[in-house]
Order: sequence, then structure tokens, then C-alpha cells
Amino acid sequence: MKVRFHSVNFTADIKLLEFIQKKMNKLDLYYGNVINADAYLKVEPSANRENKYIELKVSVPGKELVVKKHSKSFEEATDVSVEALRRSLVRYKDKLKAVV
Repeated sequence: MKVRFHSVNFTADIKLLEFIQKKMNKLDLYYGNVINADAYLKVEPSANRENKYIELKVSVPGKELVVKKHSKSFEEATDVSVEALRRSLVRYKDKLKAVV
């Protein structure tokens, strides 16, 4: 799956982008009909340590799945977000099977 990255208020490191790409590639195991995917990374200026936001959008035929999470690191937020997307993709796939 090809992921388009958008980083706001900072320049993302290549290691971070590779980490997110690797995690997102695992979603193909659960639903292989993904049209495209976007990852929005944002750092909010804040005294709070949980100032890293990630928004993952996955487009599948007929629907767009979106997950937004924040954490103290992008890696942690990515793990939680990808798990939520995995559950959403499995539910979506089950609904499609139920219709057919």
C-alpha cells in the first residue's frame, strides 16, 4: 500500500516514515482492496507531553476510514492508530460479506 505523508509544523525523519509505512503495509493482510492511504503528522506547541498527533485515512471502495490519535511519541500513536484501523477494516470486510 502506498501511503502519502503530510507533516505539519516539522520535518519528519525518514526512519519515522519507514516505520509508519511498515505498519500500514500490514493492513493489506486484513483487506487487500485499499485504494489509497494518507498519514497526517502534526506537532502541537504545548506544555503537555502528549503533543504528537497522527491522523490516518484509508480509502476503500465506498468508504473512507479515519483514525485520529495523540500521544507522547509518533511511534506509540501509530501503533494505536493502526490497530484501530485494523479493527475497522475487519468490521467493514465482515459487513461486505454479510451483504453478499
